[in-house]
Amino acid sequence: MIKNFDELLTKLKAAKRGTAVIAAAQTPSVLDAAILAKDQTLAESILVGDKKEILELLDEMAPHHKDSFEIIDTGQDLVLAAKTAVALAREGKADLILKGKTETSTLLRAVLDRETGLRTSEVISDVLAYEHPDGLKLMTDGGINLLPDLSEKISIIKNAVQVAHSLGNPNPKVALLSAVEAVNPKMQSTIDAALIAKMNERGQIKGCTIEGPLAFDNAVDIAAAKLKNLHSPVAGVADIMIVPNIEAGNIYGKMLTYYCKYKVAHVVMGTKVPILIPSRADDGETKMLCMALGLASML
Repeated sequence: MIKNFDELLTKLKAAKRGTAVIAAAQTPSVLDAAILAKDQTLAESILVGDKKEILELLDEMAPHHKDSFEIIDTGQDLVLAAKTAVALAREGKADLILKGKTETSTLLRAVLDRETGLRTSEVISDVLAYEHPDGLKLMTDGGINLLPDLSEKISIIKNAVQVAHSLGNPNPKVALLSAVEAVNPKMQSTIDAALIAKMNERGQIKGCTIEGPLAFDNAVDIAAAKLKNLHSPVAGVADIMIVPNIEAGNIYGKMLTYYCKYKVAHVVMGTKVPILIPSRADDGETKMLCMALGLASML
């Protein structure tokens, strides 16, 4: 099982390197990610966007790489950049798509287009990996689904389990998070969690072990779980955290970065190729790690 991002990069370097296409690449952080990925023999990148601006940035940041990338000029048209990136992926010329200057909504609109997009599942979801001292942990979904219902949560779990499997965890422990660990008829998240856990127990959701509802402390801390007499293979040692809504996931993810200072990466699953939608505030290393997680999810 892969324990940290260094191990992930080592594994990927030993495999065939991939190709990323960057939608609206005229921004320093994604160019930094492309340069890091190239220097680490992780991936090549196709840069889609304003060619003049991209070349100016490369000349400033890494002049020795000015001629190292294929550049497709779409000017300042962010919609065209997104559509071009999606078309390249559909044609098999790219293994993943990384968001550059274009808005997430613009890129996802192109990705989800019924005729020309990349959707392979009715539910797509964002899976975030973070480097915890105990190993890589996953959290979902803090980026796509606003308030998922029962069936959407099941799809979100399956997407996250697929990522866990690609990281070498054959049976990840999944915690369905809520404010409490007891079922409360007035809290829909606790009802959904109990139903999903029972479905997993009966073999309707495979490839993982699910428990819920669990409050956050009971999911990640063995002492807290024991104090509340929670006897479960998941309580206190969860590998995957399923949040009840996008607000919880968004706050969770940003706290990992800004309070915990953990290394993070995330990938959108449920599409023909992985889609990477890191925050515009994320640095080049984080975006390069997103590329690594995207490539790993295809293994």
